[in-house]
Amino acid sequence: MKLLIDTNIVLDVLCNRKDFVKNSLKVFKLCETKKFDGYLSAISVPNIAYILRKELSIEKLKSIIVKLNIIFSIIELKPNDLILATDLDFKDYEDALQSVCAKRIKADFIITRNTKDFKNSLVKAITPEQLLEK
Repeated sequence: MKLLIDTNIVLDVLCNRKDFVKNSLKVFKLCETKKFDGYLSAISVPNIAYILRKELSIEKLKSIIVKLNIIFSIIELKPNDLILATDLDFKDYEDALQSVCAKRIKADFIITRNTKDFKNSLVKAITPEQLLEK
């Protein structure tokens, strides 16, 4: 099964977000052990680095980026993705880009805690809990 992992799931794990880390970490492990094919959109990586930059050293950030590249396949952004995302009915352009990338790689699901933000997605969005129930 192909899964596009939304930025908030990665941040749940990296920031050890109390209410969310347990199930998000399970998704990580399923991707790391190749039970599922996990993907990150290229836009997620700089967003994660930007959010964590004040809390972590540059060496730690580099280490995280390397590990993310080991666990997940990174989907490059293509010029057409940028245009296609503008045509989608999304409040958040980044979420629209996630949807376009998920569609392009034929992902089965987008894994996110913010499924309401993906109601108009080209690929169904589900929570980590919903995935783990499957």
